[in-house]
Amino acid sequence: MSALTSQADTLPLASSTIRKLRLRIIPYIFLLYVIAYLDRVNVSYAQLNMGKSLGIAAAAFGLVSGIFFIGYFLFEIPSNAILYRVGARKWIARILISWGLVAMATGFVQNLNHLLIARFVLGLAEAGFFPGMVLYITLWFPAKEQARAFSQFMVAQVVAYIIGAPSGGWILDHVHVAGLDSWRWVFILQGLPAVIFGVVTFFYLTDRPRDARWLTDEERGWLEDQLARERAEKQSRHHLSEWQALLSPRILHLTAIYLCIVLGIYGLNFFLPQIVKGLSTSYSNTTVGLLAAIPFVIGGIAMLVNGWHSDKTLERKYHVMFCTVTAAAGLLLIPFFRHDPVLAIVLLCVVSIGNFGYIAAFWALPQLVLTEAAAATGIALINSVGNLGGFIGPYIVGAKATESNVTQGLYLLAASFLVATLLLVLLPTEKVRSAESLAPAPGPARG
Repeated sequence: MSALTSQADTLPLASSTIRKLRLRIIPYIFLLYVIAYLDRVNVSYAQLNMGKSLGIAAAAFGLVSGIFFIGYFLFEIPSNAILYRVGARKWIARILISWGLVAMATGFVQNLNHLLIARFVLGLAEAGFFPGMVLYITLWFPAKEQARAFSQFMVAQVVAYIIGAPSGGWILDHVHVAGLDSWRWVFILQGLPAVIFGVVTFFYLTDRPRDARWLTDEERGWLEDQLARERAEKQSRHHLSEWQALLSPRILHLTAIYLCIVLGIYGLNFFLPQIVKGLSTSYSNTTVGLLAAIPFVIGGIAMLVNGWHSDKTLERKYHVMFCTVTAAAGLLLIPFFRHDPVLAIVLLCVVSIGNFGYIAAFWALPQLVLTEAAAATGIALINSVGNLGGFIGPYIVGAKATESNVTQGLYLLAASFLVATLLLVLLPTEKVRSAESLAPAPGPARG
């Protein structure tokens, strides 16, 4: 009875603390991720005009899209390890400013080789941002709140596509300034916000709960106690150091799953504007951008709903499996309806449910076994190796594409989602343990 009474007494404190976290942290890092994703994927709609200007065919564009992830892979783990040591405020600010400058410089490339170099360096510059933000969320939010926090943050991917597709199409059709082709202005205009918010980030982000002056002493103490309990419980079951996480069978298993999922996602998303363009010869670039945004709206809704339900049920694995099966089914059906624009868009929406719905539940899985130090490298490993799928997927679709048809590679992308499903079946199920069910953390961590 006393435990129940204690929980009831702390419920208003818990609610006020989590509400402050959501209002202070999530909207800002959400905005940063929108900016990041715009700079990562704007090449997909710039290609609608850039391809002719620089003579880039579909196969070469697959390489342009994917080489970003080679640079991303090389610097991901070191970048996240540095962030854990120096703090998110300084390191995320550095990442934003450097990638913004590189993104803007991409608007001045003169040939395919220049573009390949710019995309590779962009990957180096942005490396560490996404896993750093995942780590940042785990440093602030208790386990039972994480899937919703992840979904609210990661829906920025969807918003970036929704904003990027029509805005990119509009820039291509209407912005011709200073003698520069409109596709160049896509990179310049969408790269500038990263530089601006890099400066803002240095002054706005708070590294740890103990540094949060915007929480009361009671809220800060409650939060540190909750996080300490969960950290102690994970340490009692999983003794992984920062570098042992890189060889953990569970983390390697999750890495393989993520590689297969990301391969399918980027293989489709980078070519989505061209797929939509191929549905009708009458579509302008602006129309393509608006139609291409529809699947991402559906994907964003799926991400929020699946993340909410995953936290409500405290279940992760099967929420991911539902999405991988859904994405595979949609990809297998698209080639049969590529001459019916309405059904093709509907099926692209089905694929987007899988492409985006999985994210929150998946990124809550590593947190079940990783403590803070191990999370810094473990999350980075999953994301860096997994994002090599962002190189492989577009390359596969580009290699299989013809001038008028980029759907032939979709069967291979569907197969990748099905392999991810099989790997999920084989993944041991780990129970989500909330702090309320755990003993108080020892020592002074109670704040």
